[in-house]
Amino acid sequence: MLVRERNGELLAGRIVETEAYIPSDPASHAFRGMTRRNRAMFGPPFHAYVYFIYGTNWCLNVTSDAAGVGAAVLVRACEPLSGLAAMRALRGRPDLKDHELARGPGNLCRAFAIGPEFDGADLAADPLLWIAGTQAAVPVGVSPRIGITKAAAEPMRFYARGNPSVSGRRALSP
Repeated sequence: MLVRERNGELLAGRIVETEAYIPSDPASHAFRGMTRRNRAMFGPPFHAYVYFIYGTNWCLNVTSDAAGVGAAVLVRACEPLSGLAAMRALRGRPDLKDHELARGPGNLCRAFAIGPEFDGADLAADPLLWIAGTQAAVPVGVSPRIGITKAAAEPMRFYARGNPSVSGRRALSP
């Protein structure tokens, strides 16, 4: 679960969709080595790598290898569990259905108010943003990643089968 404390309220959601990025992957920000933009991706495991994309969206990744190795998992979607009214206000879309609030990586960051201040945050210890375990077991599907051109066919996207909060075309997430 992704959990964000904001103004005394907990925003929480079950992570239902991710994409993996490893150093040898030409679609990875780490592929060409460390830069100022991607340095958090080379940090220790379980830290946030937050970056701006397309000039409009923040994206949250979780580092997934030893310090110095650029590997991370993009959190693409969450199933909202608490703080839904705040998520709606943050999205600026009062008409959204619950399952649409944190569907897609940019929408997820808007719904959870995640921005550059969390780049490098320790997701096991940060008091404002963390990942918590859950006992829920869900069937997991695998597919190619979404919205990339390099190594696009690689089966590196993982999602909760049948969950309506999963992003992308339904054909990608049976």
